[in-house]
Amino acid sequence: MMYVCLTSVKSPAWKTMMEQVNNEVYESLSTLQKFYEGKNIFLTGGTGFLGKVLTEKLLRSTGVSTIYMLVREKKGKGVHARIDELLDEIIFDKVKLSNQKYKHKVIGISGDCSLAGLGISLNDRNMLERNVDIVFHAAATVRFDEDLDLAYAINVNGTKHVINLCRNMENLKAFVHVSTAYANCHLAEIEEKFYEYPVNYEDVEAMLDKMSKEEIKESTSKILGNWPNTYAFTKALAEAMIQDKTNGMPIGVFRPAIVVSTYKEPFPSWIDNLYGPTGACAAVASGLLKSMQCKDSGIANVVPVDTCVAALLASAWDVSCQTKERIKENIPIYNYVSTTENPITWLEYNTFNTFYGHDYPFLKSIWCISFSTTISEHVNVANRIVYHFIPACFLDALLLISGQRPKFIKMYQKVHKYTAVIEYFCTRDWTFTNDNVQQLHEKMDSKDKRIFPMSMRDVHWRDYFKTYVLGIRQYVMKESEESLPESRTRMYRLELLNKTIKFVIYYIIASVAWSLIASVFSR
Repeated sequence: MMYVCLTSVKSPAWKTMMEQVNNEVYESLSTLQKFYEGKNIFLTGGTGFLGKVLTEKLLRSTGVSTIYMLVREKKGKGVHARIDELLDEIIFDKVKLSNQKYKHKVIGISGDCSLAGLGISLNDRNMLERNVDIVFHAAATVRFDEDLDLAYAINVNGTKHVINLCRNMENLKAFVHVSTAYANCHLAEIEEKFYEYPVNYEDVEAMLDKMSKEEIKESTSKILGNWPNTYAFTKALAEAMIQDKTNGMPIGVFRPAIVVSTYKEPFPSWIDNLYGPTGACAAVASGLLKSMQCKDSGIANVVPVDTCVAALLASAWDVSCQTKERIKENIPIYNYVSTTENPITWLEYNTFNTFYGHDYPFLKSIWCISFSTTISEHVNVANRIVYHFIPACFLDALLLISGQRPKFIKMYQKVHKYTAVIEYFCTRDWTFTNDNVQQLHEKMDSKDKRIFPMSMRDVHWRDYFKTYVLGIRQYVMKESEESLPESRTRMYRLELLNKTIKFVIYYIIASVAWSLIASVFSR
């Protein structure tokens, strides 16, 4: 994907020879690589988890010309500082080795999805409209409990602003909107199609505009209806908007399932957040979470971020190849899920992580790993009282006696709030279809299947979970492998202490019970 510069060469014969070399290099590329060669990309959500892996894959495996990344100023850091900080992250280490000038390909565009027109300056807008070939709209607020008005501003209005920008792009070949497989989680069966909703996105916006913050919070559950959270709800409304407003545009909707750490690329188990079941896994490994409501036989619809990104890149190519009339009935939708081709149950997910959690204990863990699930809400409440609330009260009392500020009850309040959100997805089953994704994989040639490995059939879950907890430990908890011996020694001592405490408690219970029985029979 490296071309020889011809501008400084004056000899016609030499120019001809170099053109032949460049042609040979181009012809050696795979179909998807040819599609991305020399293209200009506009990316929203580039500083997020999915966006980072997408950027890395574009830089490492394609010859894109420029990635224009929408970035907002944050915590006093300007756009250029945030881009530099982003590209210095460990996820880009392989790119650094292959191309020292990779940073020149990423240009920050100051803006914000929650603002009108994305908050982009007129000069930047004109430049994007002239230059951009492919758009990935991956920006979203992924907080399930986000205030409805902010979630709407980012997830729905942000999408509208991207659509308006794309409509004026002179060379637009593909626009892929990243939604979620759970945008329609109020339904039991989710196909690769648009759905009709009982509410209109414009009516919701008009309603929110008239309400105060307090009124919005009070009315949110009523507005959501059958949706469990503001994230899924606003993602559904964004899909409805796309169906209404993108006639004639080369657009597709990509719906990933629960995105977790990398499988293989650029290296195994990289992750930078504790969203979804990854957060629960970290809480279990930390000895904090002991019980959770979960359906063991339910399907954990998780997908590695690198295979997800490969499918996302392939979907843009597929959108550009569409020959059908570009009307809303023909907008391709891609359900990128694991349930249809390579399902894994929550029991398997929890068993793998508990097992390997003992191999890679956290140095910052507060107790040993001891975790159980139940489908019963009542049993789960009882478990929380016994394993969470009572120990938290005891530990906070010790902190108060020692003159320190109590923290464990507040900590468990946060844990319970978090698990209550994800328990919705751990106690229900959905039937997905992903024919478009499977057909897309079949369209790819053998070289593309190797360079852009997107098939969930090729993911071996046992191999994946061998390093899943290690990745959380290393990249999120920031604990080095050198600290593992110390962590294992500490975990051994905590387990020994845990067994001792259990023995004492059981001994006391048995002694009290024996005393009661003896007193009854001695009368």
